[in-house]
Amino acid sequence: MIRAFHRWPGILAALLLTALALSGAVLSVYPAAERLSSPQAEASLSVADLAGSIAASHPGLEQIRRAPSGQVTAYWFDGGTPQASVIDPVTGQDAAPIDPAPVKRWLTNLHRSLFLGDAGRIVAAAGAGAMLVLALSGAALVARRVGGWRRWFAPLRGSLTGRLHVEIARIAVVGLVLSAATGLWMSASTFDLLPDGASTPAFPAEVSGQTGMDLAGASALQELPVAAFRSLSLADPTDPTDVHALKTDQGTGYLDQGTGELLAWADLSAWQQVSETIFMLHTGQGAAVLGLVLGLMALGVPVMAGTGVLLWLTSHHARPRIRGNAPQRQAETVLLVGSEGGSTWGFAATLHAALSQTGQRVHAAPMTGFDPTRYPDSARFIILAATYGEGCAPESARGFLDRLARLDRAPGAPLAVLGFGDRGFPAFCAFAEAVAAAAEAKGWPQLLPIGSLDRQSPQDFARWGRALGAALGIKLDLVHQPVVPASEALTLVSRRDYGAEVQAPTAILRFARPSPTLWQRLTGRGFARFQPGDLLGILPEGSPLPRFYSLASGSRDGFVEIVVRKQAGGLCSGQLVELEQGGTVRAFLRSNPGFHAGRARPPLILIGAGTGIGPLAGFIRENPRRRPVHLFFGMRHADSDFLYREELAGWQVAGRLSRLVTANSRGEHPHYVQDALRNEAPEVARLVGMGARVMVCGGRGMAAGVSAALADILLPAGLTPALLKAEGRYVEEIY
Repeated sequence: MIRAFHRWPGILAALLLTALALSGAVLSVYPAAERLSSPQAEASLSVADLAGSIAASHPGLEQIRRAPSGQVTAYWFDGGTPQASVIDPVTGQDAAPIDPAPVKRWLTNLHRSLFLGDAGRIVAAAGAGAMLVLALSGAALVARRVGGWRRWFAPLRGSLTGRLHVEIARIAVVGLVLSAATGLWMSASTFDLLPDGASTPAFPAEVSGQTGMDLAGASALQELPVAAFRSLSLADPTDPTDVHALKTDQGTGYLDQGTGELLAWADLSAWQQVSETIFMLHTGQGAAVLGLVLGLMALGVPVMAGTGVLLWLTSHHARPRIRGNAPQRQAETVLLVGSEGGSTWGFAATLHAALSQTGQRVHAAPMTGFDPTRYPDSARFIILAATYGEGCAPESARGFLDRLARLDRAPGAPLAVLGFGDRGFPAFCAFAEAVAAAAEAKGWPQLLPIGSLDRQSPQDFARWGRALGAALGIKLDLVHQPVVPASEALTLVSRRDYGAEVQAPTAILRFARPSPTLWQRLTGRGFARFQPGDLLGILPEGSPLPRFYSLASGSRDGFVEIVVRKQAGGLCSGQLVELEQGGTVRAFLRSNPGFHAGRARPPLILIGAGTGIGPLAGFIRENPRRRPVHLFFGMRHADSDFLYREELAGWQVAGRLSRLVTANSRGEHPHYVQDALRNEAPEVARLVGMGARVMVCGGRGMAAGVSAALADILLPAGLTPALLKAEGRYVEEIY
């Protein structure tokens, strides 16, 4: 529900909010510019001295005004012609002509009414209301994504578009709420929807009947500092019954034009004070610095509008459409989905359709929105959860465990959990297991034991479906047809072969980068944007399931490069190693932000063995700023599989690679990359002490050996790999 409240106002009002935000941002500059350009009065100057000096040099003076910026303006008649000028408060003389500011007037009309009069004011007010809904719902969604309000500034992961949208929102949301709320107040005031609340003094019934007193001698003005002054409208000198009208930041009053005495006074009401504060907060007049800050925050609106639309379009196309999704309050069966790349949603759609055919009312939703009170008629919960990285929650399940822990009690409807993973990885279905364990600890009834799917196996899914059907007392046949990801043809332009001498055929494959369309550039889809460490999904002939390889190149390199070793019985690796120049494969990209080098300045310690050097080589290639990079590379034999040998030498000369340490597991003095780390223990400890980030890529055995070696190296400093992982300074890409 919160997501819908956030999505539709944003999509429908994107252009309107962009126009209001940009015009408001530009208008926020004017109060600061006016304050800097206007002569300012001394703190000791009284209104009597100011008015006296201006009146002396401006015969026919009608009015004096002081803006919140400190600018003083005088209005008078000269031979029947109205005149106006900015005044130097020190001398009372003209300082500058009044700037008509046509651009400011144009922007103000655009911002307030869109040049449409009252109809435009209503539209602008609706825009302010939409902004308030967006800001509040967006804040709730950010808190949900990061796992609570206390983790407001927790690190983000996900696509660049999504991270940019949230990062701007986290900074700008307070200002946007303030601007939207004050804008709504001012719109309501314009249409007299709020009580007037004005406090005005009664016009004096008795006056002295005298005229012509020097304003400098007016007692009511002598103790009034200029800083509190708003305006002074002078009485008609030909009418002895007329009076001066005075306004300050405390109230309004009338002065006798002959004696200068205060005849009547009324303080500002509480309502007026609130209204003036709101006016100041919205316009920045009287709070120039605050106005500039709010203006800067408003500049984030066009970016968030653009990224928000792109995110919606991307998710709209990425997530399978689930037909007949029952309203959540009527659902008997609730499917909660935790997915990173979208494939788990395909299985959810198959399960949803099968259960719906049995007559059940089924509702599917992301795990991020878990709230059992939304499902009052629920008879069972089913969680389909993938695992991200080393046992982490996937994108659509962020914060689920925290929300479960905060519940007073577990739901009464029983739960079934199905995990998705790859048994080739050590953290197989680790997040699903964590969910099942947390549910059991909370006392959530179990519908059936946790199940698991290896490599999205349709057979495993059908087997689990039969067990679920037995638990529900129904016949449940789950026939899942994997959705083949949208892919493009990649043409091999070059290859370098290694490893034949050690019976481990390996190749560095370089493909031409497909030219992205304009739409792909805008949305980041296809091969528009990618970095070393992202994943290239290859669709081998004869199988609908993709195999993933870490990229050794980025989009700025202009090509797509991977490193592949032929695996015994490997369908995809066999086809790739045998691919000839000019041959093609079907492939797609998957972002892997958890294994990006980033642009920080601390040193990098890169550790890899065999084909694991692929993304590490990409990091080095994209290091033009000469960030300190230390590479530890393990191979079988330098004469057979020293991958990127020539490039590494060139990168050292260019300053992109600070140091290279190699380890050969065959030949004279065989040792592994973890042994090379131990040999360089003092240097490794020194780099980690300087804040270095450790990135490991390779097989499970190598990764375990590296972790054990680092644990020994860092022990004297009181550090462990686990602590570095918690700080985001130790990341692994293990296969």
